[in-house]
Amino acid sequence: MNKLKYIGALFMPLLVFVSLFTGGYWPFNVVCFTFVLLPLLELVLPMSTSNMTKLEEAISREDSFYDGLLYLIVPMQYGLLYYFLWIVTERTLNPVELIGCILAFGVACGAFGINVAHELGHRNTWYEQWMSKALLLTSLNTHFFIEHNCGHHLNVSTQEDPASARRGEWLYFFWFRSMFGEWINAWKLEFKRLKKEAKHPLHWSNSMIQYQIIQALLCTGIAWHFGLWTMVYFIIAAIIGILLLETIQYIEHYGLRRSRNAQGSYEKTRPVHSWNSNHPLGRILLFELTRHSDHHYIPSRRYQILRHFNESPQLPTGYPGSMLLSLFPPLFFWVMHPKIDQLMARDLQEGKPSIEH
Repeated sequence: MNKLKYIGALFMPLLVFVSLFTGGYWPFNVVCFTFVLLPLLELVLPMSTSNMTKLEEAISREDSFYDGLLYLIVPMQYGLLYYFLWIVTERTLNPVELIGCILAFGVACGAFGINVAHELGHRNTWYEQWMSKALLLTSLNTHFFIEHNCGHHLNVSTQEDPASARRGEWLYFFWFRSMFGEWINAWKLEFKRLKKEAKHPLHWSNSMIQYQIIQALLCTGIAWHFGLWTMVYFIIAAIIGILLLETIQYIEHYGLRRSRNAQGSYEKTRPVHSWNSNHPLGRILLFELTRHSDHHYIPSRRYQILRHFNESPQLPTGYPGSMLLSLFPPLFFWVMHPKIDQLMARDLQEGKPSIEH
């Protein structure tokens, strides 16, 4: 059952396809399911904080079933991309129907194009990393591969990380700071890598240059084959996917900060530096992204064996509900700030002042 439950993650791409196929106002069902039904269900469904035994972990780690599900998302996402482009080009859609289609594919970009790419991007095989970049391409967010792995995981929960939200920072300001900051950081990381290799910053092997060219070619190809307006609709859907990612990043580390020692070095990342969620539906549909504390504690751990830690801070509800809550900053602060204060008091009592304003 632990294996089979993850087949439920395929429900979302199937829902997107059926909604696009059915047409009319059906595509809005994707948004309603994600941000209405899911949050309501996660309010009442029981959470599980249980972890696998060492033996179960070892067996699951070597089981190719879990990897196969991730690999399957790649052709499914590209199939959805082509079908979305065809639908908005060939069908006569009124403005509301068009918005529904764009929103539906935008959710696919965030939930599969970026989320599964995130998991595959932490793998060390060339083909899994290639699949990660291919998925990120569908949301025009290929620089995430560089910045997330080489920047975010190094600087998480510090002022140096644009993807770690500060206490009192509104989500809407965070969107811009994080998106532009991550893109600029990705360039800096590539310049730094090339400098170590004694190469010019704009050498042809600069991955950021390659990514910009590939993304431009994709958009140009869509405009040439499907039309200019279809390219615009695709770009809007990709931006929606990126905004979903940024909203998730906002709630994952909101208000949490690693402390520095006397020499100015940051302490090692611990489970207390990421917000966690054990809500069952979000765990399945997002391939355990919600057990984020363990992911940052040991980034190489595969999604199926991520653990719960009693010390990790817990979100008030699952990811979809917390994302909705973050859209209303004063209400979000009212819920989250007391939790942060409790974490600060607990760490100070234990002699580990690692949560800072």
